[in-house]
Amino acid sequence: METRYSATRTLGILTAGGDCPGLNAAIRGVCRAAHDRYNMAIVGIANGYRGLIDESWRILQPADFSGILTRGGTILGASREKPFKNQGKPQNGLDEIGGDKVGAIIENYRKLNLDCLVVLGGNGTNTTGYRLSQEGLNVLGLPKTIDNDIAGTDRTFGFHSALDIGAEAIDRLHSTAQSHNRVMVIELMGHKAGWLALYAGVAGGGDVILIPEIPYDIKAISRHLEARLQSGKTFSIVVVAEGALSAEEAKMEKKERKKYREQSGAPSAAYRVAREIEAETGMETRATVLGYMQRGGIPSASDRVLATSLGTAAADLLARGEYGRMAALIGDGIGSVDLSVPAGKVKTVPADHYMIDTAVSVGTCMGV
Repeated sequence: METRYSATRTLGILTAGGDCPGLNAAIRGVCRAAHDRYNMAIVGIANGYRGLIDESWRILQPADFSGILTRGGTILGASREKPFKNQGKPQNGLDEIGGDKVGAIIENYRKLNLDCLVVLGGNGTNTTGYRLSQEGLNVLGLPKTIDNDIAGTDRTFGFHSALDIGAEAIDRLHSTAQSHNRVMVIELMGHKAGWLALYAGVAGGGDVILIPEIPYDIKAISRHLEARLQSGKTFSIVVVAEGALSAEEAKMEKKERKKYREQSGAPSAAYRVAREIEAETGMETRATVLGYMQRGGIPSASDRVLATSLGTAAADLLARGEYGRMAALIGDGIGSVDLSVPAGKVKTVPADHYMIDTAVSVGTCMGV
């Protein structure tokens, strides 16, 4: 392959936040294009932003990013280190000062002679990347999260893999629900945005789908389930995003809602909803929380393609010296947006989104 001119000679790359299918595919996409096409040197930083604080890194060679396309997790490791949080303030109620983490990152960035730092992560990771760019560092972002809630990109890698897992889990619950004439409540991830629960619920034929964007009325849910029972359908599947909340909870302040939930004794949204359904209808109800299963395992073919495309697009941005941006899927093409676009934002499901209408049109109750 012909080596092309590059404005970037040395890049650093890290993965931060939770693990996600497609991270290794994205690392491979960035590194292969950066190394093979542009002859860049690559510094792999361990465990997210923590690696830049603790000086944990290594030079990546082609052997390091070969054969990782289909691997789950991340070869670089990850952490939820938030360098701008509690900066210079006492932590955990103790007297010690957390130290100048941002200063350490800047110092080590310069110590490594990096021309740019590539960060693969979700809302928090790209927001931190944006803030570091405001501190004078060159940063590029890539959007990964199973929640699909990053502003500026039509889809994040990791979403389709988690969607496949969620839909399969719902499929498997159907046979158990039908065999025992039960209401089965399954909880999927999505603290602030309901993309995963909505899409998996439609794909799996959920009878009720509850997402954070639409506070639910337990009486409306109960009427729907009772109508199903009266029509001869002796079981139901309720798909719940972890951030789903009732109409009553939606009126509460955050602290009040937290206290209310602690007093309920239910460990999560699925258990709260299951308890409410059983109390309202008398139907035998069980809760299942899919949890970290959604984030594990190999990426889907769709996510491998998307992650690879975003990675190679990032390498092209590096070569052109176009920093302070996030590679993104925009319509049918790969482009980029300014890092300020995703910073501090959550892309929620719009009330008029076609998938909500799709769900309602096939008889799914959205909790209202």
